[in-house]
Amino acid sequence: MTAIEILSPSNKRAGHEAYEEYQHKRRDLLRSGAHLLELDLLRGGLRPPLVTLRPKAHYYVMLSRVERRPRVDLWPLRLQDRIPVLPVPLRTPDPDVSLDLGKAIHTIYDRASYDLRIDYRQLPSKPDLPAEDRAWLESQLQAAGVR
Repeated sequence: MTAIEILSPSNKRAGHEAYEEYQHKRRDLLRSGAHLLELDLLRGGLRPPLVTLRPKAHYYVMLSRVERRPRVDLWPLRLQDRIPVLPVPLRTPDPDVSLDLGKAIHTIYDRASYDLRIDYRQLPSKPDLPAEDRAWLESQLQAAGVR
């Protein structure tokens, strides 16, 4: 089986109770017979520790398969990147199933009417984006007609 964890701002903030609880839960999962698929779709906060070198990116998806630990599969994602289809391991001998993360995010966005809730005239939340990424984002928002 695979545990899928989506990180929240509070479980990425050192000193917060949720941070300590998540770190404990994460350690337990990594010591268990379960695979761990961790979705870090927040630019801010502390990143969970990894043995694998983490290239620079805005977001990360990490898959820790039981049989490969401590090595992990890592998907570093920049704003400009297409959101990947991810493998979700099942129990042996069953093959992985696919999670179309991009489609899932778009479906949630549409069903929750985030286009009506988000003020795209505001700057993105901290941490600040590098100038190149701000320019790319601005061009996307202008093309979408929200700026």
